[in-house]
Amino acid sequence: MKSYSHSTNPLQGVFNTLGQSGTNNFDNGAIIVKGNGSDLSNKDVLKGRAKRKLITQKTVLSLIDVVEKNGNDERKKSYWNTYHCQNKVYTVDGKLFAKYCKNRFCTLCCSIRKAELINKYFPLIHQWQEPYFVTLTIKAYPLHFVKKAMEKILKCFSLIVAKHKKRHQRGNGINLIGIRALESNFNPKTLTYNPHLHLIVANKEMADIIIAEWQERFTIKYVSHKGQKAEPVYNKEKALIEIIKYGSKIFTEPDVNKKQKSKGKEQIYVAALDNIFKAMKGLRIFERFGFNLPKEPKQERPNARVVKQFDEWKYDPKMFDWINSKNDKRLTDYKPESQLINLLETRINTTLE
Repeated sequence: MKSYSHSTNPLQGVFNTLGQSGTNNFDNGAIIVKGNGSDLSNKDVLKGRAKRKLITQKTVLSLIDVVEKNGNDERKKSYWNTYHCQNKVYTVDGKLFAKYCKNRFCTLCCSIRKAELINKYFPLIHQWQEPYFVTLTIKAYPLHFVKKAMEKILKCFSLIVAKHKKRHQRGNGINLIGIRALESNFNPKTLTYNPHLHLIVANKEMADIIIAEWQERFTIKYVSHKGQKAEPVYNKEKALIEIIKYGSKIFTEPDVNKKQKSKGKEQIYVAALDNIFKAMKGLRIFERFGFNLPKEPKQERPNARVVKQFDEWKYDPKMFDWINSKNDKRLTDYKPESQLINLLETRINTTLE
């Protein structure tokens, strides 16, 4: 793989176009814009934004139905905030500005968060000579144990890291270095949840130590040896993206043991998805361990400015796009695939959990 310095990170230019921004309206027809805005020149990036908006709105409406049945007003409010995220955007001098809900279940905001983390961690991980991708699992649990199971695996992992940090300080071992992410799957056949950890560690020795400790602490009663995996990382960029992706799988195969045969029959189990979001609340989904990031020089944020020359765009769910308020022009020209529309219209399951 070609070597890149921090300043020549191949992902840097792409992800900087997704930087957060904001707007405020004035009664005199002017608006205040904040931040750098997003570059409008890359049509693929714009279409990706429109696709995420479509998926988010369709999924969130079903999540709202679920929480209304359960009477949870707090998550209902958060879901509505996400539904309205970027419903209105503004373009100024070739840049797009919008307000963000910043909720972890918003695919629009998650893409921005993911970009920030990639820009932050890629230069460091690229320096590791032989990183390993590690998966740590425990047995699946029914709904009422999911939160405790997540807390338990996070605590267990923290104890492993702390133990070897102390040993390293005493000169008796290596310090475990890496990043970890919490994720959970839902099995619609058994109605169980599978919280687990994904890691990238600096080398094979660390991967072997972590897996051995994991199995010893949980014992054979709670973990299977074949469920723990350690594989060398050949593509550091791809591995990093895998680690910091969305914390739960939105699309789930109807039978997790027959993934190949289930192609085209995926479903979105929103009641289970809501349970995962509920269980993850208050937990650190992504975290580094064993190292500190180098301090970056403080970058001055662009001052907010008042602009009078701008275009306003409002999202139209029927058009799957933002429409110009003055001339009905489409912002992205995104046209969703028929398979995606079929999934979002006919295969959202609000009962299984």
